[in-house]
Amino acid sequence: MKEKTTQNQSNTNLPIGIFDSGVGGLTVYRALHERLPNEKFIYLGDTARVPYGTKSLATVERYAIENSSFLASHGIKLLVVACNTASALALPKIREKIGVEVVGVIGPGARKAVEITKVNENPKISVIATEATVSSNAYADSIREASKEAEILQNACPLFVPLAEEGWTAEDETFSIAKKYLQKVIEFAPNTLVLGCTHYPILRDVIQQTIGENVRLIDSGEATAEEVEQLLKDKGLANTEQISYNRKRHLCDDLDHFYVTDAAERFAKVAERFLGVKPSKLEAVEVFEVSK
Repeated sequence: MKEKTTQNQSNTNLPIGIFDSGVGGLTVYRALHERLPNEKFIYLGDTARVPYGTKSLATVERYAIENSSFLASHGIKLLVVACNTASALALPKIREKIGVEVVGVIGPGARKAVEITKVNENPKISVIATEATVSSNAYADSIREASKEAEILQNACPLFVPLAEEGWTAEDETFSIAKKYLQKVIEFAPNTLVLGCTHYPILRDVIQQTIGENVRLIDSGEATAEEVEQLLKDKGLANTEQISYNRKRHLCDDLDHFYVTDAAERFAKVAERFLGVKPSKLEAVEVFEVSK
């Protein structure tokens, strides 16, 4: 028992690894950073092979293992799979290969939605996501695991991804597209709406205004950050060293390292749109050989 405690104490200063197929996972990074300002992060965006949603199960698993192995090789204490597709399809394989705790974004988002809706007599949960995530039924399956009573409606909103990356958060066209996509959701009248794609929190205001203030939005990134915080406490891995400045206000600072597999300049530009600042440490890397 003493050995385990000593090991945990030595691991508390290690960073948390995050990977995504591209830039969308930056919203998960932001949620983690804001909730856990004492922690350091290593982020990998697999921008050379995005999108994952059109790939086969075997390919997604291979990409996810390569990304996870790359981050593990840099010494992490916990891995967050910010990609919804990889969370839906590859978590078991990642856990087989990586010797650290692994957290996806789908389970936390689903559980948070159930937690909030269970006070209602007829709980109704809607999920908006990419076509691949909706087709996988990963959110619906996770919601049903947590609640047998909840009614579920899923809806794909593929154009929300490019709109978020372009920073079109207040244009008339964006509201028009949102109204078309969310019409079925409005008719369904859910208690909660899960933002089942990491890009969607960028359009949160548009989505909220379109569906009405009475519907609670669930950001899967924020729900994941909550569960990661609890997991760090439970495993004795939380970093207890205090940062010398208010780190909540310092996204992308020198304590966090960002890697991409392609298009670093575009990543930095989109990161600035998503987070308000470019990463201080950003490198282009190859991850394909790491898992071999």
